[in-house]
Amino acid sequence: MAQYSCDTCRFRAVYDKRPDSLLGRLWRWHIGWCPGWRKYVRSLPDEERVRLEEKYGLASPN
Repeated sequence: MAQYSCDTCRFRAVYDKRPDSLLGRLWRWHIGWCPGWRKYVRSLPDEERVRLEEKYGLASPN
């Protein structure tokens, strides 16, 4: 599996701690269109991908 910085992203950590913060909202907006995030999610095993989609309220990145 390719290494993506999405799993260690500081903005993602901010969102996980405080989703309503400015940086947290910025990260959430960013993943809505980021091609790198989509590649990262597609590279994950199905169970992990589903868990992330549920956690962040995302549609499947097909």
